[in-house]
Amino acid sequence: MLSTKRISIGIILLSTFLLAACGGISSSVGVPAGLLSAPVTTSNITVAQGLNPTAGSLAAYQSTLEQVYEQVNPSVVNVEVVATVNNPFSGTPFGFSGGNAQAQQRALGSGFVWDDQGHIVTNNHVIDGADKITVTFADGTTTTAKLVGADPNSDLAVIQVNVPSSSLHPVQLADSAQVKVGQVAIAIGNPFGLSGTMTAGIISGLERSLPVGLDNPNSQGGPVYTIPDIIQTDASINPGNSGGVLVDDQGQLIGVTAAIESPSNANAGIGFVIPANIVQKVTPSLIKTGKYEHPWLGISGTSLTPDLAKANKLDETQQGVLIVDIANNGPAAKAGLHGSDSQVDINGQPAPVGGDVIVAIDGQPVNHFEDMGSYLFESTQVGQTVTVTILRDGSQKDIQVKLGVLPNP
Repeated sequence: MLSTKRISIGIILLSTFLLAACGGISSSVGVPAGLLSAPVTTSNITVAQGLNPTAGSLAAYQSTLEQVYEQVNPSVVNVEVVATVNNPFSGTPFGFSGGNAQAQQRALGSGFVWDDQGHIVTNNHVIDGADKITVTFADGTTTTAKLVGADPNSDLAVIQVNVPSSSLHPVQLADSAQVKVGQVAIAIGNPFGLSGTMTAGIISGLERSLPVGLDNPNSQGGPVYTIPDIIQTDASINPGNSGGVLVDDQGQLIGVTAAIESPSNANAGIGFVIPANIVQKVTPSLIKTGKYEHPWLGISGTSLTPDLAKANKLDETQQGVLIVDIANNGPAAKAGLHGSDSQVDINGQPAPVGGDVIVAIDGQPVNHFEDMGSYLFESTQVGQTVTVTILRDGSQKDIQVKLGVLPNP
């Protein structure tokens, strides 16, 4: 996977948090406030928006949804995490420094059964820092789970429960490379702690990029990495859906629901899903070794626009990725790639200029940033040498780069 993309959007991770302070004080923290403690009534539940079928197909559509729910819901679990937070009220508007106070933070998310060995896939951000993980199945069975492996750079994790294999119903995977915009998309998870919730919609976009590491308090403004080939859906997903499933009309996994873009910390019709093909590639490694090593080029960059191309003295129709920054002592730096060395003003905004422009990797065209991320993840491995074709000072040049291991965010 690529090192960083310059991106700034209102991404909301979909685990739901409660904070229980020592001494019995409890309050809701994060997104959304108060909903978990509110009574479940028709006034605070929104009916899921699906397709708008004609009268003649309504019965068939309804039957399909019912069958998918019966097939998939037993595979989806509720994941509850408890973690100890030091000095939780430090720096709050209440002015309480906290001293050595600690609190128990409880996070609610989702997950799904991977195999009959008790492995369950969820999001890394759901279980990150957990002291205790509890899994509740659709039939009400509750058991503790242990962490098997986690990969912050794909926001995936595997936990394991010890239950009879006869109680486990693994999800079937679809080929997410075949997903089309407009096809039916069905989400099942535990939004706001409401277990076994199903919503339906469509695939509304493809080839998005999802930043990871945005909420890492230790990053100190460092690189933000991106997951490639993200699927976008308008199926209603909300906090608590993290780690749940998005399936097709056959009940096969399209991807893992992970984040939404929203000004209100709740569903606004744009959800982001980690594709099944990434899940298929990462999960076996997490089970076997506890980690996944992503190939790393060691750059941050941005797709060329006509204005940015002209500012870099290129034809305004030129496509590619402008290198903005080079990671110190990273693969690109060792190979001699150049990052941007100055800025210009474009429509009142500073824009980088002077860096190499990547137009191909191993002969595969790179028209946009997403092309590069997809190729590195799908077609390369750590230690492999790739040929990066660049434009520098108006001339095309091939540079050999030996890929490294992508650092955790």
